[in-house]
Amino acid sequence: MNWKHPVPHSFSGPRGRGVTVLRHCMNPEVYGLSPLEEKLGYTFQDQTLLINALTHKSFANENPGLRREDNERLEFVGDAVLSLIISHYLYKKYQELNEGALSKIRANLVNENGLASIAAKIGLGTYLFLGKGEEGTGGREKVSLISDALEAVIAGIYLDRGMRSATQVVLAHFKDMIEEAVEQKHPFDFKTTFQEICQERFGRLPEYHLKRTSGPDHNRLFVMELTVNGEVLGVGNGRNKKEAQQQAAMQALEKIKKVHRTEAGRAGTKRAT
Repeated sequence: MNWKHPVPHSFSGPRGRGVTVLRHCMNPEVYGLSPLEEKLGYTFQDQTLLINALTHKSFANENPGLRREDNERLEFVGDAVLSLIISHYLYKKYQELNEGALSKIRANLVNENGLASIAAKIGLGTYLFLGKGEEGTGGREKVSLISDALEAVIAGIYLDRGMRSATQVVLAHFKDMIEEAVEQKHPFDFKTTFQEICQERFGRLPEYHLKRTSGPDHNRLFVMELTVNGEVLGVGNGRNKKEAQQQAAMQALEKIKKVHRTEAGRAGTKRAT
C-alpha cells in the first residue's frame, strides 16, 4: 500500500489527546504515547504493536477507515507470554516450593485483578483508544479492559524484541507483587472474586457441594464442587472445606477466562469474514 498522502483524521484516543492526526501515522509523539513508554521502561521499535495493543475493538469498529487491528489477538499472545515469564521466575527463584504452591502463587498474579492493579499503577487506561460507547461508560477504569490491554502490551514487547525484553519489563513491574504473593501478605480471594463475577454475568451466586472426603481424621482431604445453574465449573481439594472452595473458585475463574477468549476469537473471525 502507498501512504504517501495520508489523510487527516480526528479521533477520540488517549484521554486528553483528541487531536487531528495523519491517518496511519505511527509516531508515538503524535498520539502522546511517549510518557507511557517511559512508565513501561521500554521504547518500541515497531510503534504499530504498541498502538494496536492499546486499541479496543470498539474503537476499531467505529473507525474502519483506519484499518486498525484491535488488541484481542495480542492479548491472546500476552496471556501465554506473561504466564511463562512468571512461571520461569518462580521455578528458578523458589526451588523449595512444590508444584501446587507455585501454581497457586502464579494464579494470584496472572489474573484479571492482579493485571489491573499493575495497569492502574502505570495509568494504562489513560492511553487506550476507545469507542464512544466505552468512553462514555468509564471504559478507561474497567478492570477487564485495562487488564486485557496490559497483556496485549506485554505481547507487543515480546513480538517487538523477544522474550528477554518482555521478561525485563514484566519483572520490573511484577517483582514486588510476586514477593508479596510468596510471603502471602495479600492472599488472593478467588471465592469472593468469582462470586462477584457470577452475580454480574449470571445474576446468581455459585453453589458449593462437598463431593467426597478421604484420608484419616488427622489428615483429611476435602473435595468441593462448584456449580452455577447446575453446571460444574470447578472442582477443588484442600485440607478443609474453605481451602477446597478456594481451589474450585480458582478453577472456575480460569474456565470463565477461557470461555471469554473463545467468544472474543469467534467474534473476531466473524468480523474478518
